[in-house]
Amino acid sequence: MAEKTNLGRFFEDYTVGQVIRHAVPRTIKMGERALYHALYPARHALYSSDQFAQDCGLPFSPLDDLIAFHVVFGKTVPDISLNAVANLGYAEGRWHHPVWPGDTIRSESEVIGVKQNSNGKTGVVWVRSRGLNQHDEVVLDYVRWVMVRKRDVDAPAPKAVVPELAEVVPASDLKIPKGLDFTNYDFTLAGEPHRWGDYEVGETIHHVDGVTVEEAEHMLATRLWQNTAKVHFDAWAREDRKRLIYGGHVISMARALSFNGLANAQMIVGLNGGAHANPCHAGDTIRAWSEVLDKAETDAPGVGAIRLRLVATRSLAGGGLCKLRGEDGKYLPEVLLDLDYWALMPM
Repeated sequence: MAEKTNLGRFFEDYTVGQVIRHAVPRTIKMGERALYHALYPARHALYSSDQFAQDCGLPFSPLDDLIAFHVVFGKTVPDISLNAVANLGYAEGRWHHPVWPGDTIRSESEVIGVKQNSNGKTGVVWVRSRGLNQHDEVVLDYVRWVMVRKRDVDAPAPKAVVPELAEVVPASDLKIPKGLDFTNYDFTLAGEPHRWGDYEVGETIHHVDGVTVEEAEHMLATRLWQNTAKVHFDAWAREDRKRLIYGGHVISMARALSFNGLANAQMIVGLNGGAHANPCHAGDTIRAWSEVLDKAETDAPGVGAIRLRLVATRSLAGGGLCKLRGEDGKYLPEVLLDLDYWALMPM
């Protein structure tokens, strides 16, 4: 009998320079926004109101930046991380164009690095993934690296190629949406009075609120983004019989929680780096804090760029101190996410 099902790629199936076009293109409409805002307490005004967006120089409200991320990411999973042990990190991400309701997004990835692990059972694969719209415009690209199982542990190790990645996307390389203008920005409607000049490099912001993650919402989110990774669906895919919460779910939850203190960090335009430091499971309560890493002016009227570290933690009632690593330099066990990104904010 011919085998017709997709078992996914294993480590030895990747070669540097390989380009993989991912199935299936997806047309995104307002239903995705409604579900996104139902899953996460997302309240940033630019993604909630056509009138607010128009007052900021845009034709109407674009879809949330992380909707674009989830859709592009989900398309890559069957080819990149179906047999992954873990999604390890991100770098060099840029949002090039807003995604508008009705846009059709497809994804492709280029393998830019491979390195077998010392145990001989797994290896790390680096890919640069791109999301393109129906006009063949790149709306988003980023690098990620995953640990993938080998099909045959006796297969010879490929020549190790580890790509050199920039620690930060230069502020001068950030793409500002055409027409964006914050000179008439309404701080009252946005929810907070704090503008770009009110934040200092080195400042930390405890976002106070917490959300307990439930199994049902995680499963809905993972299906919504068509993420087919086995560790998110099949309890038998892991020895501990616990399904992993999709890391992007933690990203969106932490970003939504950051509204309390960063309501005016409206648009995500750069992804400098990121790590899923520890696994998240149903029943965990996610809290978040941010650190201001850098600030930069832009050429757009009234628009400043702010570089933020967003940290999601698993914590008990009341949260805790804004700490990331222990004395040994390793992530604290309660840290779930360490994300470094650029956002646009009124000056």
